[in-house]
Amino acid sequence: MASKKKNENEPGSGVDQYVTDVLSGEEVAGPHVRAACQRHANDRKRKDLKWDGDAAQHVIDFYADILRLSGTHEGQPFILHSSQQFIVGSLYGWKLLNGQRRFSTAYVEEGKGNGKSPLAAGIGLYMLTAMKEPRAEIYSAAVDKDQAKILFRDAVAMVDQSPALLKRIKKSGGKDGDWTKVWNLAYTETGSFFRPISSENHGRGKSGFRPYCVLLDEIHEHPTDAMVEFTRKNIKGRPGAIVLMITNSGINDPTSVCLRYHNYAAEVACGKRKDDAFFSYVCGLDVGDDWKDPAVWKKSSPMLDISIPSSYLENEVLQSLGMPARQNLTRRLNFCEWVDTATPFVDPDIWRANGESPGNLEGLRCVGALDLSDKNDLSTLVLRFENGAVLPYFWTPQDGLRQREDQDRAPYAQWVREGYLKAVPGNIIDYRFIARAIGDAKRRFKLHAIAFDRWGLDRFQIAMKDEGVDVDLVPHGQGFREMSTSIQALEDALMTRQLRHGNHPVLAWCMGNAQVEMDPAGNRKFTKFKAAGRIDGAVALAMAEGLNVLSPTPQEPQFFLL
Repeated sequence: MASKKKNENEPGSGVDQYVTDVLSGEEVAGPHVRAACQRHANDRKRKDLKWDGDAAQHVIDFYADILRLSGTHEGQPFILHSSQQFIVGSLYGWKLLNGQRRFSTAYVEEGKGNGKSPLAAGIGLYMLTAMKEPRAEIYSAAVDKDQAKILFRDAVAMVDQSPALLKRIKKSGGKDGDWTKVWNLAYTETGSFFRPISSENHGRGKSGFRPYCVLLDEIHEHPTDAMVEFTRKNIKGRPGAIVLMITNSGINDPTSVCLRYHNYAAEVACGKRKDDAFFSYVCGLDVGDDWKDPAVWKKSSPMLDISIPSSYLENEVLQSLGMPARQNLTRRLNFCEWVDTATPFVDPDIWRANGESPGNLEGLRCVGALDLSDKNDLSTLVLRFENGAVLPYFWTPQDGLRQREDQDRAPYAQWVREGYLKAVPGNIIDYRFIARAIGDAKRRFKLHAIAFDRWGLDRFQIAMKDEGVDVDLVPHGQGFREMSTSIQALEDALMTRQLRHGNHPVLAWCMGNAQVEMDPAGNRKFTKFKAAGRIDGAVALAMAEGLNVLSPTPQEPQFFLL
């Protein structure tokens, strides 16, 4: 909750009070937020800038008096937390000596669940209505239209909950009361509008784009700086216009747009770089902090136990232990740590904990997944049974087996002798061997469906036809978007010890080679930990687990994309 004000009657005092509390240590904050507060304190002594407490208080009161929350706190006044008062109060309270607002660009980086989108939506509505700007153009912008609509829907919900706004703003779209379909908010008094746009349709190169406020969501997902620079360029001719960037932390990639702005924002806050028009509020832990320690959580989540419960973070920490790949995602989204692009997937102890023998599987229902190869990689079929059992099949060409043993540093010949790996005659894999195995599985088990990647499908379907085998095939790509849900399902199953893989040595080797790579949007896929290590078994197991979670019932067969 907000700190007690020392001068409650002084306009904008909440901003100064937050600065005082952070710098005194009463309010827990990370290094870049402390630097931003020190910057504010230093700037209060400058003669070439003006602090307008009335303007700061006006926007703070707009949230409390005009805006209403939706969801869990439906209809309640939007009372800003002290950290939020600092953000919005700074944006509107700081002015140049000519009375124009100081900040034209703002960068806010916080942990997931801290209300960045509703806060930004409120700024959009304030710029739409309270600034009285003629023909103001307000945009919620993101890489794709679905992401752009998230912030915009928060604004629509606020309009619906606010009697003052509802009678002044005209909505377009949303037929039959479906507020999620609204695409435009018009403030007819000034001829202004608020709408979502994305990278695909932001109108780069077109004339007539004169934004007054652009709310850029999830900068860590932007593959280039085109959207950011396009919007910043187009506000320059409009006094008082602003670009607000909000985001989670991203991946530690030198080409990352978000990392570049993160570093720039941190340097501006601490005074290493001078930019009087740039505001930054960057949450994060101090060097040496342990992200698992609840005492430091507020550094990344200023709204801890307000919009994001401590119990949620406790659960996230607990579930990520033993799963390095999940740890990186948790540390990035919840604790504002910039993480590497790839990490080992599973801790060996967690894998061994799921090593119980599959037992008798005859007659049990199962789903499967195929990862086909041609020459050097393994072709893999993994069956996932209703009792958690995992039954993997592996094939490799017989020719060149010894050479690949040396290259991959794997005991292929031993695995062939022990029956864990099938060596197929020739130098490519004859898919008829795989089709026969599937036919045998259909006779022994209740095989419902098999997930497959499209590579090699034509040749495989010919082999299935030649062998007279028929089974439902469910498309499942192996890129970031398609694999991410299945990797999450596999993590959940391993962490709750739902699997029984029987310590199959080839599958265990594949799992040990698997890293998880993350794209800027937080989607994940498998990549190799070692240059020669095979991960085909890990890929097929994740696909099978994803199909197991999302598969239709036998009574209602259907096809879908994961």
